Parts: sequence; structure tokens; C-alpha cells
Amino acid sequence: MARLKSRCPDADLLRLINRFLKAGVSIEGQVEPTPLGVPQGGPLSPVLANVVLDELDWELDRRGHRFARYADDCNILVKSKRAGERVMASVTRFVSDSLRLTVNPLKSAVDRPMNRKFLGFTVSRNGAKLKVADKGLDKLKDRVRELTRRTRGTTFAVVVAELRETLLGWKAYFGITEVLSPLRDIDKWVRRKLRCYLWKQWGRAGYRELRKRGVSVREAWNVSKSAHGPWRVSQTPALSIALPLRFFEQMGLPSLAPR
Repeated sequence: MARLKSRCPDADLLRLINRFLKAGVSIEGQVEPTPLGVPQGGPLSPVLANVVLDELDWELDRRGHRFARYADDCNILVKSKRAGERVMASVTRFVSDSLRLTVNPLKSAVDRPMNRKFLGFTVSRNGAKLKVADKGLDKLKDRVRELTRRTRGTTFAVVVAELRETLLGWKAYFGITEVLSPLRDIDKWVRRKLRCYLWKQWGRAGYRELRKRGVSVREAWNVSKSAHGPWRVSQTPALSIALPLRFFEQMGLPSLAPR
């Protein structure tokens, strides 16, 4: 608040921010006071983080460091491990002594760029290309699994529409990635999940649906009488013929990797 008052003359705005900070938090229906920090997840939190950490930016700039910071997440790039350890120690002291904040030792490390992630991204092994971090890919796959769960009882068109919204949103953020092979793998995996979903919905009509979509009598018969489950069947040539890439494009399913 002291820093805001030194820059902002609007008393009403300052009063509103102060009330926001002291509003408390509801835990299991009980309101508890918030004597320190800012409420997590609120739109004002990253703004206030920038207000406090602006001083860190200028200090790093004064020291000649190359760095990137977003809210409370910061990467500082140096040439060697020894330099990294020295900078880590000095910056930790500055953050503690000047800003009165604590650097989380569990989330902080001196390491090569490809072993760290920043805002969901990392870099390739040679450090030349931007890459989506494994955690970002795992979160997307968890969401796809949730939407394509075979027990949902939702129509195929609705599932594709929900997937379209999720994939377009994910692509809007991660679309700047330069390493595309993981995205191509996810595109194939999503289509397989949808083939599995549709095969389960067809049920006993599976043979007729395959024949209607151009699969040979022999292939359709072998697949429809297979003892394997839907996931195993979803990767058979018969399902690829019946439900090709063109089918999903016509349904409006976007691809993460450009073709």
C-alpha cells in the first residue's frame, strides 16, 4: 500500500484495494482474516505482484542480467553453473532484504534451460527451439480424457464441439511452440480417442456402420467380432478407413500441429 500511495493519488482507488487485501477468505463457510499477502486467483493479484516486483526488474537490469519475469515467476539466464549459483544467492538476498519476500527453495534451482519450464514452456535439448513443457501436454490429455469418457452418454457431435473449444483455446496459447512432434502425436491420439468413443456408441451396429463407410466385408466382420476392447479396436485399419482425417475435419475438429 505504501508503494501504491507513492505513485497513485486516487484515494478512492487506494481504499478499494486496501479493502480487497483485508476482505478475508472463506474456508469451509467460515471467514478468516488475511493479515498477509493477496488472495490467490484474483484479477488484482498479478497486478499487485508487478507493483512489488518492479523493483526487482530494475535491480536485475542494473546488474546487466538477461531475464524474463511474469508475475512471481522469473528466469535469469547466465553462462555457467557457477555464475548461476552466485546470482541465485545474491538475488535471494535482495528479494528477502529489500522486498521482504521469500524465494521458494522447492520451486527454484540453478539448472539448464531445457530442464526448467516457464509459463508452460521449455526449450529443446540444443536450446534452439521453444517447446511445450510435459506438464502442459499432460494437462491437455487429462482434459481430453474427461471429455471423451465413454460413460458420459453425450452425443458424438457435442463431444467434438467441446473438444474444439478446448483445443482452440490451448492452441491460442501454445501455438507459438516450434517443436511440433508432440503436437502431432496428440492430434493422432485425440482422433483415436474419438474413434474409440464412436465405436462404443455404435455397439451392435458396428458392422453395418463400417460397411456403410467403405470397409470391406472381411475387415468389417473381423473387427466387429473381435474380442478386443474399444481402445484396441480404435487403432485398426478398419476404423481408420471408416473414420479418416477428413471425417474429423468436416466435424470441425481442429489440429494442434499445422499440416
